[in-house]
Amino acid sequence: MDERFNRWLLPPLLALLFLLIVYQYVSPACPGAVCLRRPPASAARRGGDPAERDEEEEAAAALPRLVAKFPFARGELCRRVRFDMRGRDVIVFLHIQKTGGTTFGRHLVRNIRLEQPCYCRAGQKKCACHRPGGDKDTWLFSRFSTGWSCGLHADWTELTSCVPAAMERRGCTGNRTLR
Repeated sequence: MDERFNRWLLPPLLALLFLLIVYQYVSPACPGAVCLRRPPASAARRGGDPAERDEEEEAAAALPRLVAKFPFARGELCRRVRFDMRGRDVIVFLHIQKTGGTTFGRHLVRNIRLEQPCYCRAGQKKCACHRPGGDKDTWLFSRFSTGWSCGLHADWTELTSCVPAAMERRGCTGNRTLR
């Protein structure tokens, strides 16, 4: 008798649990005590009541505002950088873990349409990214072009001290280093 009771009780309980979980994700949630209500569609079309607009503005003012954690100046965000692939410029790719850096680095060497694309051998991870008209000088310093020359997941500090020496070891002495 007890087994028959459990057999009939379990499915409704599981269904109830499922519905509670679904309701949690579908139901409207209000962070904190204040919830903004949408005006009815007819009020939105005709402009709404001024008193209701004042209430909505007060409620919106009560909500916390997002403050920029890293406020960048407009000049820093809109600056133009000229990269001369035929000259002595080098792109140093800073690989940051768990940010899609591996995929982006792979796209840098394999999928960019260039005058002289990177040469990748089948079955190898490293590709040769030489400048147009040159066979030794490279324009890209990354995991997929030079390997882990500065160590595994080198950070900004390690790269700024290591890249000039690593480029000289590779025979690329004419490249310029910007800081």
